[in-house]
Amino acid sequence: MTNNPLQMKIAAPYANALFDFSNEQNVMHKVTADFQNLEIFLKQSPELLEFLNNPLVTIKSKNTIISKVFQSQINKETFQYLLLLVRRNRINLLQSIVESYLELVYRLASVKMVEVSTAFPFTNRQKNTLIKKLKQITKAREIRLFMTIDNSLIGGFLIKTDSKIIDFTIKNQLKELAKHLDSALEI
Repeated sequence: MTNNPLQMKIAAPYANALFDFSNEQNVMHKVTADFQNLEIFLKQSPELLEFLNNPLVTIKSKNTIISKVFQSQINKETFQYLLLLVRRNRINLLQSIVESYLELVYRLASVKMVEVSTAFPFTNRQKNTLIKKLKQITKAREIRLFMTIDNSLIGGFLIKTDSKIIDFTIKNQLKELAKHLDSALEI
């Protein structure tokens, strides 16, 4: 997930425009599938993002790369949209636009995006159990997990969704124990 608030703010109108367009043209399902694949592809291709974000690369070169890489892989509406971003010199916002657009779609479809930081990778069974519990708590139809490994947590996991943070980490429990011991020793 992109952590640059300024980029997300600039990307939001582009994502909203595409969301409205895809809804009006009845191609939301196709565009959403393209953007889900694009999100994965961009995470696996940092060189492409670097190329598209480079202000020294010409619009013509960016158009050529977009055409070679994506034209046969995505539907024509999504492809035209990418070319529009290149023409408007906003292709550097592609990752943020993809995230913003998918957020809009997920909100519409009652899909909740949840970030989970854990000290060790979850098994599929643990992921499924967590998803089941999160569905009950959030009343969302679907849960989409973004898993990250953070060795500093020692053990347990940290859940972030919207503005809520649920901390089940050993690191946090040790901090709480230290606070409790500090206050007990002051008496």
